[in-house]
Amino acid sequence: MMNNTSSLKWLWLTLIFLVVDQATKHYVASNMDLYQSIEILPFFHITYVHNLGAAFSFLADQSGWQRWFFATIATVASIVFTYWLYKTPANNKQLCAAFALLLSGALGNLIDRVLLGYVIDFLDFTIVNYRWPAFNIADSVIFIGAALMIIDSFKKEEPAKTPSNS
Repeated sequence: MMNNTSSLKWLWLTLIFLVVDQATKHYVASNMDLYQSIEILPFFHITYVHNLGAAFSFLADQSGWQRWFFATIATVASIVFTYWLYKTPANNKQLCAAFALLLSGALGNLIDRVLLGYVIDFLDFTIVNYRWPAFNIADSVIFIGAALMIIDSFKKEEPAKTPSNS
């Protein structure tokens, strides 16, 4: 039974972003043709693509083994993030949020890989004439979670207080 001091209470954040990720991917896949692109702003498009690889389509041109390779990595990462979340003190809100977001992103892309064989990407930005590879909500929360984890690593830990002997 979970009590109020458990860091696993942060799984609500994982669930919210997992639902948003899967809902947006489903919406795009159901309402757009593959490779269709809709301009939202001059530098931002919704472009429906399938990513057979990892970040920046790494290993996308391989024969299919990468599907299970990346699914295995995402499964292991999900287990590790859940364990780290469990072991993190609940009062460390930034680190708990980081692990919850990392878990959400790993699970979101894992679901795609296992069920579809590819990850649905659709957020498409052009920055100063450079077209960034398309990504999705899961990728976004992985980035935010990693950034929060890095920022947390720079925090100074307060030394444990010991009773003074007077």
